[in-house]
Amino acid sequence: MKNPYESLGVSKNASADEIKSAYRRLAKKYHPDANPNNKEAEEKFKEINGAYEVLSNPQKKANYDRFGSPDGPSFGGGSGNAGGGFGGFDFGGFGGFSDIFENIFDGGIDGLFGGRRGQAKAQRGSDIVLDINISFEESCNGVAKNVTFNRNERCPSCNGTGAKDASSLHVCSYCHGAGHVKQTQRLGAFGVIENVVTCSVCGGTGKVISDKCKQCNGKGNLKKQVVYTVNIPAGIDDGQTLTISGEGNVVTNGTGIPGDLHIRVHVEKHPILVRDGFDLYMELPITFTQAILGTKVQIPVVGGTTFLEVPPNTQNGTIHRLRGKGIKRLRSIGNGDLVVKIFVEMPKTIDKRTAQLLTALDNDLRLDNYKKVASYRNRVYNK
Repeated sequence: MKNPYESLGVSKNASADEIKSAYRRLAKKYHPDANPNNKEAEEKFKEINGAYEVLSNPQKKANYDRFGSPDGPSFGGGSGNAGGGFGGFDFGGFGGFSDIFENIFDGGIDGLFGGRRGQAKAQRGSDIVLDINISFEESCNGVAKNVTFNRNERCPSCNGTGAKDASSLHVCSYCHGAGHVKQTQRLGAFGVIENVVTCSVCGGTGKVISDKCKQCNGKGNLKKQVVYTVNIPAGIDDGQTLTISGEGNVVTNGTGIPGDLHIRVHVEKHPILVRDGFDLYMELPITFTQAILGTKVQIPVVGGTTFLEVPPNTQNGTIHRLRGKGIKRLRSIGNGDLVVKIFVEMPKTIDKRTAQLLTALDNDLRLDNYKKVASYRNRVYNK
């Protein structure tokens, strides 16, 4: 496949936010709706979607960084099929690279190289996903929010073992503390391999309990309500997720690694300002007399308001860019810009006196004050 980092134009050390930002920018540029009947844009759109699918998935990204493929390594066979295994034999039924070694060598890759052979593998608790709503101003300035949720925590009485005391916890006699056992599997012409499976007696912990902890009834964990303070950084965008490692559920019947806490952030819309990346956009309506004479108008900015000087004779569609008045760059230095587009609004009706005044004004203004009008008249009437 094509290098996903090159497809998105990011470095190998790019953060998840940088990868997402690059993807959004390119997806907007090459989207089929913005490029009708453009085959090159369509192919580029497919390419960047494929690249983001790899780099936004931690497992696929890790596989690509290590093996050059999001699916991990493959064994080249005589058939030339990269995914065919030895001589074209498909190892897909055994899972990924680690699973193949897990089946052939006791203890997997760690056992092959003398790491944790014969020991029960550390288990990982499940993740917790929460949603949180914040205001537009809070997303710009950052905010600390308390979230309340239930999670499995290690039992304080047995410290997660599930046993009444140390004398009630024994090494599993079936797997001898390994947490897994071998099962013979026949592969026809390929002979026999020993498939390694989780021990059904101890559930993979390598330990069995003779007398359970009364507080958790042998589970090793208790359900508890938690109030957690989430520090939301300035510049976070709607739909982004914060991950707090180790704040998820603990493992049932084990003292393994806790899962993670994922906070999905939802940002309320601003009544006037529209965000795009770290820039803000707005349309400022003014009267035609303000456009002619010039004016000072109060406009919203992050943290309050400011005044915009509209010079005399401002044209409809004029753009004013206020540097540094946009969103703070997430976990970086500086701010985006505030882009103001002027919309000159004409009155729906005018009275007779106003019409007379405007007629007199129009007669007083020379034609060379209206370059486009003069150009149009010259092209139409002076052929």
